[in-house]
Amino acid sequence: MDPVSNPYSPGAGATPPALVGRDAVLADFDVAVRRLALGRHANSVVLTGLRGVGKTVLLREFERVATAHGWSARTVEAGTDAAFVEDVGMAMREALLELSASARMAQRGRRALGVFRSFQVTWRLPEAGEAFAGAGFDPAPGRADSGLLARDLRALFSEVGALARERGAGVLLTVDEVQFLKREHLEALIVALHRMAQDRLPLLVAAAGLPSAPGRLGDARSYAERLFDFHTINSLNRADAAAAVATPAVSEGVTWRDDALERMLSHTHGYPYFLQEFARQAWNIAPAPNEITAADVTNALGAALAALDAGFFSVRADRTTDAERDCLVTMAALGDGPYRLGDLDRWPDADPVASLVERGLCYAPRTGSVDFTVPLFAGFIRRRFGEGRTPPSPGAPRI
Repeated sequence: MDPVSNPYSPGAGATPPALVGRDAVLADFDVAVRRLALGRHANSVVLTGLRGVGKTVLLREFERVATAHGWSARTVEAGTDAAFVEDVGMAMREALLELSASARMAQRGRRALGVFRSFQVTWRLPEAGEAFAGAGFDPAPGRADSGLLARDLRALFSEVGALARERGAGVLLTVDEVQFLKREHLEALIVALHRMAQDRLPLLVAAAGLPSAPGRLGDARSYAERLFDFHTINSLNRADAAAAVATPAVSEGVTWRDDALERMLSHTHGYPYFLQEFARQAWNIAPAPNEITAADVTNALGAALAALDAGFFSVRADRTTDAERDCLVTMAALGDGPYRLGDLDRWPDADPVASLVERGLCYAPRTGSVDFTVPLFAGFIRRRFGEGRTPPSPGAPRI
């Protein structure tokens, strides 16, 4: 079929043509925004799950919900080398400028921008362009200038939240890859949100991260679990996965046969990113002008796996050290996880499992075990590096 009209979108954070199976999470977030608008309590949100399940897509949907209610929405992405303080500070500056744009809020906004100026000077944030640098905003003494990040971020958030409340609006800050934040940054974020909850200010954080994220938040502050609503984002059930594939095709006048959908689900296990990639390849290879069959899905398998191996999988495996790669091969040779740590105690001079967890390639689903954060990653490792030293478990599924 015509690749130009192909409706499927396997991209990092790309919104699928049919967003299904996430209605409850979106509805809960909408309620939180509306409650805060009324001065009532609502928790911030943390989405956790494996790679490719659509966490970033949901963060973008949260932004859409917030802006539909007149809120200012800003995004930062955590990372091992990210300047988190700078990113959050500049996000708050942008929100302040947006909230104080009206004549009615101009004077109140100048005071708030003075608090930002204190934060900017104290934490040595870069000047945000010539227009801002020469606008004459003086620091506000005693506000956001202590040099203690938790205290200063709390003061900045409080000023932004108070301005938003007076404006009759709110602020949403989305934080992706939250598991990579340093402990000091997590602590400061949690302390600031604690004050938002106490004062019922309309400033929400929506964060997304790997399954290790809730544990890291709890380690940073013992009361963190009371500040967030945690949602585990998994693969789609069969009905939703079928709808994610079939619905976009209908708008193009194309039908998926039932056996084609079943075969698609058996290959992808309902993971949204894989559904998009396999559906894209099946569409491109299908010879009929208005139908996709089970044979088309089978014929597209090689192209879909090649695309996943070249991008989604290899971009993570290629960054590993020799010891880490040896560990990946050993794990994959045991079958599909989780894996007992006792079966991976083979490196007396190094701990590749710990470094793989630090990189975000693995996580601990429970004490004494480890698993990949990338769905179906074991199958890729076996394809790329062979079966390894140990035969896989009997009946271990293959992608």
